[in-house]
Amino acid sequence: MTVAAVQPALALADVDNNLARLEGLIRDAHRTHKPDVIIVPEAASAPNVHHPAMRTVPRPERGAPYQLLTGLARELGIVVGGGYLAERDGDAYGHYVLAEADGTVTGHDKDIPTMWEQNYYVGGHDDGIVHSSTLGQVGLVCGWEWARFSTAARLRGNVQAVLGGMCWPTTPHNWIGPAGWWGRREHQLQIGLARKLPGQFARLVGAPVVHASHVGPITMRLPGLPRVPYRTRMLGETQIVERDGTILARLSEKDGEGHIAATIELADPHPIDELEEAFWIPDMTASVRATWDLANFHGKTSYRLRKIAGIHIAQRE
Repeated sequence: MTVAAVQPALALADVDNNLARLEGLIRDAHRTHKPDVIIVPEAASAPNVHHPAMRTVPRPERGAPYQLLTGLARELGIVVGGGYLAERDGDAYGHYVLAEADGTVTGHDKDIPTMWEQNYYVGGHDDGIVHSSTLGQVGLVCGWEWARFSTAARLRGNVQAVLGGMCWPTTPHNWIGPAGWWGRREHQLQIGLARKLPGQFARLVGAPVVHASHVGPITMRLPGLPRVPYRTRMLGETQIVERDGTILARLSEKDGEGHIAATIELADPHPIDELEEAFWIPDMTASVRATWDLANFHGKTSYRLRKIAGIHIAQRE
């Protein structure tokens, strides 16, 4: 089966223009590769970063992002997968849908919003395993779900393919002096982790992986210091990987925006590597480990307080 993955460079909270850009990339990937499946990242309506404008990003679960993905699947006669912040029952979720040509749509809510993402949406509770009439049993994975052994454990041996995407902004690129040295060093370390992760996940689960990621520069706000700009970049590393970890196609950060395609075989899952009694699959850097719990707590508290005040999701006409 031929699968394609899109690596977009999208703008902060600019949902309408981002969706138009995404549509163009999906159509171009379809013309170029003639794939059976096209996968775009999580948060494909707008990158998940820290900024007050993020409260304007959520759309109704069956709103414009849903209509784009499902409409393209029907029109092009393929499977299309992509994620966006979705409103449902008074909350926002990091939602990912898999839309098929026959109109069937399945979905997954990201389980733990990553650090500052807790400010803008809540986690879901499904296992991420869906049945596709085209692909069979597949796993849908978003963001740093890819990076946790618990995600691999619930999919391991249960799916024929793993589809989804990443939104991984790295360290600030506008700092100077010792802080700038640290940021550049951290950036290189995180690129190395991101490059290896899809292959590690494939070997743990025992199924091929289609992993679409954001790329490009973006300016957000420094968590805890909202007036301080945080100029950073998305790491890229869009990959299609075989079950043994072999990279079939790849786009790095330096490659920028684009799309890739490869042929994968759907078969019974065959895990290769053993699960570990650990939280993270990658050897996360000290800064990530130090800020994970604190940033999650801060963001979750902020979301709850804003929800009480009725301002957790910006109102639109």
